Amino acid sequence: MKTFVIGISGVTNGGKTTLAKNLQKHLPNCSVISQDDFFKPKSEIEIDTNGFLQYDVLEALNMEKMMSAISCWMESPRHSLVSTHRGSSEEIPILIVEGFLLFNYKPLDTLWNRSYFLTIPYEECKRRRSTRVYEPPDVPGYFDGHVWPMYLKHRQEVENITWEIVYLDGTKSEEDLFSQVYEDLIQELAKQKCLQVTT
Repeated sequence: MKTFVIGISGVTNGGKTTLAKNLQKHLPNCSVISQDDFFKPKSEIEIDTNGFLQYDVLEALNMEKMMSAISCWMESPRHSLVSTHRGSSEEIPILIVEGFLLFNYKPLDTLWNRSYFLTIPYEECKRRRSTRVYEPPDVPGYFDGHVWPMYLKHRQEVENITWEIVYLDGTKSEEDLFSQVYEDLIQELAKQKCLQVTT
């Protein structure tokens, strides 16, 4: 069965989860897998020379477990019970994978039908981050000493990727971001539908 997999990545507090949830509400046959659900326990997180827990790196995540969750979905995509006429784009099961380090993990590269990357400026990111409560909580200096430098490093890697990534301005309103991505996806799904008809 043909599936359609969307990656939503980008900066911490950029609006990834909100966008994924909004899309899930409006796209038929849509499931969401969140990378944040695959963090390793605190006892397995490395500490750098400044005493900062290294959460913003791939090694902090159980990516094998995440890959197996994605594989399970691919093997039996959850299908909606709404019967639609044959060959309609609604029948393509859709998976949204959202997380801050999706496009830096090579085994996922071949998965994406569409890739989005949310960005927000440093000041706005720091402001948003300060309003969130994490477990364990951010210690003083953590944002500047670990979170932001890691984001810049990973973003540099993403910018060197050869396949198409759509960059999104995370300072736009929730509604504007949703509209932009939703319209883009409807076009992409229509293309898939045409491909299915021709093959």
